[in-house]
Amino acid sequence: MDQADAGPPFKFHGRRQSHLERGPIALSSRVAFLSFMGIAVLGLAISGIDPRERLSWWFEVLPVVVALPLLGWTHERFALTWLAYTLVAAYAVVLVVGGYYTYAHVPLGLWAQDLLHLSRNDYDRVEHFVEGFVPAIVLREILLRRTPLVPGPWLALLVVAACMAASVCYELINWCLAIMAGAHSDLGAQGDAWNTHWHMLFVTLGAVCALLLLAGVHDRALRSLHPAA
Repeated sequence: MDQADAGPPFKFHGRRQSHLERGPIALSSRVAFLSFMGIAVLGLAISGIDPRERLSWWFEVLPVVVALPLLGWTHERFALTWLAYTLVAAYAVVLVVGGYYTYAHVPLGLWAQDLLHLSRNDYDRVEHFVEGFVPAIVLREILLRRTPLVPGPWLALLVVAACMAASVCYELINWCLAIMAGAHSDLGAQGDAWNTHWHMLFVTLGAVCALLLLAGVHDRALRSLHPAA
């Protein structure tokens, strides 16, 4: 699932710097980081103008609000690869769009619902797929650079399990909010009694697909992060 791409093997040992952790940061990483910051700030500003439900908007865009200062603060001391920043920027777009319309009313989802004769707007399931896809690559990068783990089945298993655990925590929070909102509130479930299960499934599928499709690309991005090393 997660075999290393051709090239020098990774040799990471906890917080000690390896040959991949020294030297200036690649221009591609800096450009991707600045692009993420611009997209996230612009997306928050636009989506924050008269969203459909203000409270729902805050809840949905909270990950973007947290990611902005966190990634800005860590960029110089722990810059991510261009791939990780690009994926996070794409995820930010998915979140701010969902936050602005609320997931049940996103136009793209309504268009797909009519075209495919679906019983509901499935934009939230697309978001949960991305919720597994993007964090899987970011977590893979952190584990490869800050732990003794190397590309392979154990790394893949840990990444997928962590994404599944995060999804469970998110759904538990949603459940608590639904209880506080009242017995008749489904917080975007659109009447689907299995909505929570679908969300956890799509997060898992997203994480697995990310590792299957992007492990090799990610390995090359990691090797090029510090080109002068």
